Amino acid sequence: MPPEIAPFGIHTMLVEPGFFRTELLTPESTKYAKSEVDDYAERSEQTVAAWKSMNGQQGGDPAKLAHALVQLANEEQPPLRFVAGADAVATVEKKAKDLLAQVDAHRELSDNLAIDAALSR
Repeated sequence: MPPEIAPFGIHTMLVEPGFFRTELLTPESTKYAKSEVDDYAERSEQTVAAWKSMNGQQGGDPAKLAHALVQLANEEQPPLRFVAGADAVATVEKKAKDLLAQVDAHRELSDNLAIDAALSR
């Protein structure tokens, strides 16, 4: 429970879903804006093509997600964050590993930034 709302007994849950087999990626549901920045055009086209190719191929079952969310919402202490779907879990795990690697790369430098006790008197 976030500390700002904990005194009020309010629970929140952030849901970070992967791709679920809904109508989200159908041509009728999703419209893609034309890239206005030439430097991003190729990357944007690749992303749109990848998402279009996933239409009807998403691995997540939306009915199972709904049941999971109801189950979590009924818990006395629901999780602050719920990563939904194996694809989302893999993405979050990679991001977490990357962040830890960035911390570890300069840990010694970072750990030595405290005020020296002799100088603070």
